[in-house]
Amino acid sequence: MTDQNRDYLSGSNLNNGNAQLPNATATLVLGILSIVVCFICGIIALVISNRDVALYRANPESYAPGSYNNIRAGRICAIIGIALQFVGIIVYILFIVLAITYAGSIS
Repeated sequence: MTDQNRDYLSGSNLNNGNAQLPNATATLVLGILSIVVCFICGIIALVISNRDVALYRANPESYAPGSYNNIRAGRICAIIGIALQFVGIIVYILFIVLAITYAGSIS
């Protein structure tokens, strides 16, 4: 047991001897960025999280449940970010169509 995984208050191991999923933090960060910045981050988060979800489902006792929860939260944020971007694109298209229609009806 290494010192960085040791919880000194309770005297136990933080992740109970289980390994962290490789891209759990990256998926969570990219998922949050997909809501704030752009949907490309969401697509990347979904792609890199697929392998980790497969790893966890193949052998769930080998990985810490917290890292799987980070993967799930990152995937949810990525899906929300992608959906918001598509709604925004549809609103922009409707705005442009309405502006063109209104400009055509004035003249």
